Amino acid sequence: MTSSTADASSNQRSLRAELETLTTEAFRPELSEIDRLSTLEIAKIMNAEDATVPTAVATQLPRIAAAIDAVAERMSRGGRLIYAGAGTAGRLGVLDASECPPTFNTDPSEVVGLIAGGPSAMVTSVEGAEDSKELAEADLKELSLTPDDTVVGVSASGRTPYAVGAVEHARARGALTIGLSCNAHSALAAAAEHGIEIVVGPELLTGSTRLKAGTAQKLVLNMLSTITMIRLGKTYGNLMVDVRASNEKLRARSRRIVALATGASDEEIEQALAATDGEVKNAILTILGGVDGPTAARLLEESDGHLRAALAASTG
Repeated sequence: MTSSTADASSNQRSLRAELETLTTEAFRPELSEIDRLSTLEIAKIMNAEDATVPTAVATQLPRIAAAIDAVAERMSRGGRLIYAGAGTAGRLGVLDASECPPTFNTDPSEVVGLIAGGPSAMVTSVEGAEDSKELAEADLKELSLTPDDTVVGVSASGRTPYAVGAVEHARARGALTIGLSCNAHSALAAAAEHGIEIVVGPELLTGSTRLKAGTAQKLVLNMLSTITMIRLGKTYGNLMVDVRASNEKLRARSRRIVALATGASDEEIEQALAATDGEVKNAILTILGGVDGPTAARLLEESDGHLRAALAASTG
């Protein structure tokens, strides 16, 4: 056996021993004959497993809230929210980032999803990418991090080198760091300023962390982006007043949002949207504040985009 072969064999033994200590990799003997059950029985078991995830998330809500406040503070100064992960975790980060522009009218550069191996890894596994801290460092260097940025490392195991490396590099550059994992006492949480560990327990299929762990990560990422955007004034109550009307469905939703916020007639809504180039938030302000389009734009700019503050200024 050559020395390189021996080293590879030793590394495999070490990794196997490490995986055996992780809750997300644990084997469940009571499910060892699940393939012999009926489809309905399997579906019931899977549904019951999924139902435990929100409870696990609930135990971490104070940590999640603290992280969100820190993110919002930095984004209000022009910082970015950057997700970094490999495999399922990376795909979930890219998904959350890609949904922010149409939902909150953010620029694509404001919320960014990095996946080990690059865009092609969204659909095809990129060999070895998740094992490289150096790759994470290179990906982040391209973004020229600042202290107002936030990097969220996402990894079910909490040990993925790409996610850990991203957090370590970001923290060394003075950026805010969050580590989201599904195992307690993870290296990822230890590396980050804000460690969030959603321990959902062993999976239905041994080690398949696209299941409960993936669901937990999706729930937390939803919170991070959505509540941050609420804090930044991207909503008015529970209405998405910064929605970008890029298709017919969203154009119809824009009109409905203005109607729900103002109670105005269809004619008034059309006039308001025409006067504000289709900007929902501005249109609401022209109706409720009794101002014209340019004044609405000025008041919102002076209020950092917060509609309630702009309304108070228009009537004050």
